[in-house]
Amino acid sequence: MFESLSEKLERSFKVLSGQSRITEINVAETIKEVRRALLDADVNFKVAKQFTDTVKAKALGANVINSLKPGQLMVKIVHDELTALMGGEQAPFNIEGSPAVILMSGLQGSGKTTFSGKLARKLKAEQGKKPLLVACDVYRPAAIEQLRVIGEQIGVPVYSEPESKNPVEIAQRGIAHARQMGYNLVIIDTAGRLAVDEEMMREIKAIKDAIRPTETLFVVDSMTGQDAVNTAREFNERLDFDGVVLTKLDGDTRGGAALSIRTVVDKPIKWVGTGERMEAIDPFRPAGMADRILGMGDIVSFVDRMQQQYDEEEAKKLQRKMARNEFDFNDFLAQIGQIKKMGNIKDLLGMIPGLGKAVKDLDIDDNAFKGVEAIIRSMTPDERHRPEIIDGSRRRRIAAGSGTTLQEVNRLLKQFEQTRKMMQKVSTMGKMNPLSMMRGK
Repeated sequence: MFESLSEKLERSFKVLSGQSRITEINVAETIKEVRRALLDADVNFKVAKQFTDTVKAKALGANVINSLKPGQLMVKIVHDELTALMGGEQAPFNIEGSPAVILMSGLQGSGKTTFSGKLARKLKAEQGKKPLLVACDVYRPAAIEQLRVIGEQIGVPVYSEPESKNPVEIAQRGIAHARQMGYNLVIIDTAGRLAVDEEMMREIKAIKDAIRPTETLFVVDSMTGQDAVNTAREFNERLDFDGVVLTKLDGDTRGGAALSIRTVVDKPIKWVGTGERMEAIDPFRPAGMADRILGMGDIVSFVDRMQQQYDEEEAKKLQRKMARNEFDFNDFLAQIGQIKKMGNIKDLLGMIPGLGKAVKDLDIDDNAFKGVEAIIRSMTPDERHRPEIIDGSRRRRIAAGSGTTLQEVNRLLKQFEQTRKMMQKVSTMGKMNPLSMMRGK
């Protein structure tokens, strides 16, 4: 995500490296490179021009603090303006009501149905909501079945009327059903088309007028670039939605939609989808996104993802086991599961300040844990609990059972023993487990 833009912006700042002061000449050259980087990232031309004009004016009008170099000052100005460009503050999300009703809109293939499930899972897990999904896509084959499968996966019921072809009535009856059954959140998945058409616009507006949703979201595939911005404009003119959802931000996207849509449509980006897993959803934070574009990481989002998987009681148990040097392969397997739930590994590492550039060229496979998991699952319960009993013959059996080599098994056992010793020291010194320490930061 944004890798190409990040690299080009970094190169543009190098124009000022070695300069003792900011001048109109070196700023003009830097701004030219910044504008080219934005246009290459598929940012709207007017937005790119307005952005660089503002950056130039602020750079020339700034007094360079003694502790800052011209290049550092330019990075700060660009960061602040990127944050402002994407909305400045994190936009609020209204889920008050009995029930609160969220209406999804967008083109076919934008990810509305999947995102509906992700949002339901997140609000259920983190805010204690009792959600109901309502299937109002009566045109796409298997759309109702797709939502039903997602609902089963996340433990959220789905209201549907397979025989009805009237999405307005389905939405109304779905909300009535939610009130009757005590659901306090309704998420309505609607139909999309391959392109904007009059019939679709009339239908989605009729649904909105009939149900008066708490939030109306426009879901857009971020990989479509400026087409996403143009489609958002057309939807907003007819629907006046409350916010935007950008999906597939983990893909090979140039970032133009994220940087343009707030200015062109004048509606905030509220959520982003960052992967295929149901957990891969984050609130959109303009400052955090600016950090990541400029290679500074996004530690707030990283800690947020950690906290989603953080269990206070389990963490206390783990800390006690670490202190007594009783951390075993069962605990290790559970920790791997928590890490995997946090999302794409390379994306996670990119959130940590200083690691973005280090991992950008690395091919980090999301299946990197498979070999380790296979080895652990090939152990007997006693071996997992007491790794010290794993002798040569047991190691050969584990290697054969896991489809790995004896060297891989030996390496894992050695690394595990080193990790266990380190964790005991950390736990004894800090009286706190690593997740707690990161959470405290």
